[in-house]
Amino acid sequence: MAPKELSPELTIPPTSSSRRASSASPEKPPGPLSITILPSERETIKVNNANATDLKNACDDALKRYLSRPNLFKQRHLHTDVKLTLGWASVFVAAATGLYGWKIEFEQAKPVVWVGFIVYVVLTTLQTLYAYFVEGDTIFVGKRKTFSKRIITERITISSRTMPVSSPSLRASPSNSPSYFLNITYLQSTSGGKSLLCKHRAQGSKEYSAFFDEKGVMAQETFERWVGELVEGAMEGKTT
Repeated sequence: MAPKELSPELTIPPTSSSRRASSASPEKPPGPLSITILPSERETIKVNNANATDLKNACDDALKRYLSRPNLFKQRHLHTDVKLTLGWASVFVAAATGLYGWKIEFEQAKPVVWVGFIVYVVLTTLQTLYAYFVEGDTIFVGKRKTFSKRIITERITISSRTMPVSSPSLRASPSNSPSYFLNITYLQSTSGGKSLLCKHRAQGSKEYSAFFDEKGVMAQETFERWVGELVEGAMEGKTT
């Protein structure tokens, strides 16, 4: 009796849709919540919790330190560099103009002094306009490159402001206190920024009383967890 022939194993090639899905699913970049921070790495932060400006500045600084950690984002200081350049240029012009007016006779120096004065006013005006219209409420601009079958560039921009109390007539309390508001824009691109993969936004606010106790000591772990959740929500396209 002849042995029974075995039918060859049927192999189904992957469909084009499955190939597209596998190639279009890059590895998820690590988010802030995946970074472990030891308590010993934090310094105690204490501010005047009756001053909303101090509270906001403390939160802004804590956010920058948190998101600038290794494996997260590298902070870019373009806005600060532009303002410093304009500021130092105006100081140099003012100093040079004053020195020239001091060494040269008044009538002879007047044209140059006027030019120096006008340049100084233009530079200081540009610095003010840049801070108001371009920088605005932006406190953090970060960039990161990751590799998952291709080089992916991530860019995150965060602005913050203080939201006033909901009922000024009521007595201040944990439920009726100024809030810290964040607006996050997250971009992911490839090919040197020529191909945009995604653009997401996220917003969130929380009372300052959730981050500071009665003595003004900041609960940094609570703050970082809240910021991390907002940033990862923006990275995943979740609107909050």
